[in-house]
Amino acid sequence: MAEQLYHWIGGQKVEGTSGRSGEVFNPATGEVIGTLPYASSADMDAAVKVAVEAAKSWGATAVPKRAAVIFAFRELLVQNRDALAEVLGREHGKTIADAKGEIQRGIDVVEFACGIPHLIKGEFNSNIGGEIDLFSVREPLGVVGGITPFNFPVMIPLWMGAMAIACGNAYINKCSERDPGAPMMLAELWQKAGLPDGVWNVVHGDKEAVDSLLTHEDVPAISFVGSTGVGEYVYQTGSAHNKRVQAFCGAKNHMVIMPDADMDQAVDALIGAGYGSAGERCMAISVAVPVGQGTADALIEKLAPRVESLTIGPYDDPSADINPLITAQAQQRVENLIARGVEEGADLLVDGRGARMQGYENGFFVGGTLFNSVTTEMDIYKQEIFGPVLSVMSPSSYEEAVSMINDHEYGNGVAVFTRDGDTARHFSNAVDIGMIGVNVPIPVPMAFHNFGGAKRSKFGDTQMHGPESIRFFTKMKTISARWPSGIKEGAQLAFPTNG
Repeated sequence: MAEQLYHWIGGQKVEGTSGRSGEVFNPATGEVIGTLPYASSADMDAAVKVAVEAAKSWGATAVPKRAAVIFAFRELLVQNRDALAEVLGREHGKTIADAKGEIQRGIDVVEFACGIPHLIKGEFNSNIGGEIDLFSVREPLGVVGGITPFNFPVMIPLWMGAMAIACGNAYINKCSERDPGAPMMLAELWQKAGLPDGVWNVVHGDKEAVDSLLTHEDVPAISFVGSTGVGEYVYQTGSAHNKRVQAFCGAKNHMVIMPDADMDQAVDALIGAGYGSAGERCMAISVAVPVGQGTADALIEKLAPRVESLTIGPYDDPSADINPLITAQAQQRVENLIARGVEEGADLLVDGRGARMQGYENGFFVGGTLFNSVTTEMDIYKQEIFGPVLSVMSPSSYEEAVSMINDHEYGNGVAVFTRDGDTARHFSNAVDIGMIGVNVPIPVPMAFHNFGGAKRSKFGDTQMHGPESIRFFTKMKTISARWPSGIKEGAQLAFPTNG
């Protein structure tokens, strides 16, 4: 029987008033395992009002006390890791090992947020002139919204929300309606950790819920992760309503393999980065770029048999390499793009369409797929496929490879595999990409650095987590102070200086 899910507003489960709802599926079986309400504008307004009140007292809470709550939450995350991975895997489809990896990367940011007493410190100058002291402080914004994607239902809400509340804000998570169970579990763990009710809220829904956040006068900031089309809409709409917006969007991540690369290392990297989580990662490698025909031949010789050997399976099968895609629509889209690649003349070396396994015939599976002889004009190169599909392209020179990467509209992540330090250094400087890996296939920065892409992979001028998140989730106030003993007699009509 399908589980009934709810919104989480003000520390309790709320049914909502819209009368609209959606279904949650087990991607491995195709079965409906849950139903959840879709928020109306009135529901979102109710959540914002609760959050506004909660933000007043939470923002005034001593920073070390905020850190103590966050640390308690971190302990609960560790204790409940297995249960959280189970919920995540059942709704999203990713393997338990992959789910636990996601959870750990979320925990990393929570641990970083525990250092908020140090991170949020302001600046001070004594006696800048005329015995005036000048100092700045960072204050909460109030209520911030986080619009989070289906592919990381734990990690991304933690990347946004942990930093938002560490800075003293209340947070409203408009999570993906595809896998809402894990975000709801996070809300309950925050409550157990001692976070005041109303500081962390979860609201489900579709465009109506999103638009309500983007236009609400009491929500001054929005953080988004998702597709480029939606991200651009979020950025433009939020900005038009005078909000601070950061939107992290689509990708087409290349991995350049130089002739001197360790080929076994490169193939291992492509298998993990291209097919892990069924390719449903914004940092997945979807284009392999061996430089020179000899390098390409050597790569294909080792890579193709490895792709053919990848197995599909449900989240709780420890032997599974590739999990199902999130929905039947996602499965159909990926298979259509594979067919499109064949039509456009790409060489389909391994075809993952029609992948099925006994007992899971209705699951949303696509097996590992490998194309060769892909060109820049093909749709499978231009579009973010978001499935277990890897394209191989063979530029004749290093310079051609760099130009191809820079010409693509997306600029999220890239990697180069080489033994030559000069090549690695030049590559890192030459590519217009936000995150670069040198012999590292998925160069997602650790929590104490910043995450973010370039070009149409990101809208807004700030990054996620790391020091940039403090700047995004706070506003700066600067105070000039002089006490009576330092005040000179007489009025000064000229513009003040530091004299």
